[in-house]
Amino acid sequence: MNVETFFRHWGLEEDPFQAEEARNDQVYLRTMGEMTHPDFDKIFGSPRDPGTAVVFGDKGSGKTAIRLLIEKRLEEHNRDCPNEKVWVVRCDDLNPLIDRVLHSTGHKEATTAALKEIRLEDHMDYILSLSITRLIDFLLGDKIGIEKARRARRRLRRMSRQNRIDFAELAMIYDQAKGSKPMERWHRIRSILRINPFINQRTSKSTIAFTVLAAAAFASGAYLYGAKTPLMFAGLGVSLVSTLWLIYAWIRQFFKVAALARKLKHEVRIMDRTTAQLRAKLLSLSPRVLDAQPLPVPGASDSRYELTSRLMRILKEVGYVSMVVLFDRVDEPVSVNGQPDKMKAIVWPMLNNKFLQQSGVGVKLLLPLDLGHRLKREDTEFFQQARLDKQNMIERLTWTGATLYDLANQRIQSCVGEGEYRAKRLNDFFDSGVTTQDLVDALDQMHQPRDAFKFLYSVIQEHCRNVSDSEPVWQIPKLMLDQMRRQQSQRLQEFYRGLSPA
Repeated sequence: MNVETFFRHWGLEEDPFQAEEARNDQVYLRTMGEMTHPDFDKIFGSPRDPGTAVVFGDKGSGKTAIRLLIEKRLEEHNRDCPNEKVWVVRCDDLNPLIDRVLHSTGHKEATTAALKEIRLEDHMDYILSLSITRLIDFLLGDKIGIEKARRARRRLRRMSRQNRIDFAELAMIYDQAKGSKPMERWHRIRSILRINPFINQRTSKSTIAFTVLAAAAFASGAYLYGAKTPLMFAGLGVSLVSTLWLIYAWIRQFFKVAALARKLKHEVRIMDRTTAQLRAKLLSLSPRVLDAQPLPVPGASDSRYELTSRLMRILKEVGYVSMVVLFDRVDEPVSVNGQPDKMKAIVWPMLNNKFLQQSGVGVKLLLPLDLGHRLKREDTEFFQQARLDKQNMIERLTWTGATLYDLANQRIQSCVGEGEYRAKRLNDFFDSGVTTQDLVDALDQMHQPRDAFKFLYSVIQEHCRNVSDSEPVWQIPKLMLDQMRRQQSQRLQEFYRGLSPA
């Protein structure tokens, strides 16, 4: 007998225990929020004033499921409270950050020493880049309806001049659109923000106007009267000097901007653009504006915090009052491949109290348990800098047998169709010799959802393998439950000792 026949007999339209990854688990996506980890509320916090959470959990303990539920809850909050929305930044793919930093530092292989080159500034740049790129997509109507984009553009045009300049600076540095021409996109943003592209030198409008008018007046006088008077020569001399001064100012500014572009290219390592593109964007802004802005250049240690604050002011203009940053799957980048020392090199720079306690920004770090073990080896100075006592830290996501039992029942009920026979709970799959406590005790040994579902799937699969279609047995005996519990417990023990894969 096959597994499908078994579930069809009990009136289930699909296998509730087959999926092993939350992102592809249709049962979980359908029932998300009906039941979750007991610590979820502590991790989630308040959308209006989000807090940081640092969570450690085994593989399969539900970290990605928690992240998906956070996203769903925030989406519901944004729909119900359109004037108090939360801007969500999802950092679940660190491959671009790692690849660009390695390329910038000249490392050909992602060794642990090479990954230690990743700084807190790189993580902050990555968050700003994801935010700005998505916000510009939003404004240009690339990801949403044209009408919504138009309303957002109108609100941004009514911003103060300083906010529009701040947005232009952030777009200049951090916009990383795929499939778009960078300069064409930059010109569209500058047009939306009404940033004047003509007056872009350290020269006031009055100086330019005086030089042009003086040159025109003296040239006209010389042409009309042909008089070679000292006054005429003096006037022409003044015009010539003014013109030469303008040319000198343009040249000086060009080289100054070129040097600044090289500094930004070197310092903001996670961006994929050329120095020439950056220089062209810088020349579109007034030098006075550039001098007053907090640019992320070498030595400007607090510039990223100031840029984040300015981003938050801009987001408020379009209805977002806070930001939540979700870090997940840090063990999955190709160059990391689940190695704890490499994960530590990437994550440890973020364990900084100043970064984790930014006003209006909630950082949710969903980390593998291997890093929790590494954390216990750190010294006092590290903990003073990280202040994990203030970060809603959960040392390990744990699940009891009773909670896993309830979770299994919920999944079964979500898969039941309209057939004559219905399995209302997990006990229905087993004969009368299996009590609820037997199931709870067995699931308790599995520790977490993924292994619990693997265990239940293996029990059902092994039972079906030993039963023929001609003489079906629809309830699983206690002997089979005990046998598979011993096998799965042994598998988990070998996995924790590093003797077998998950």
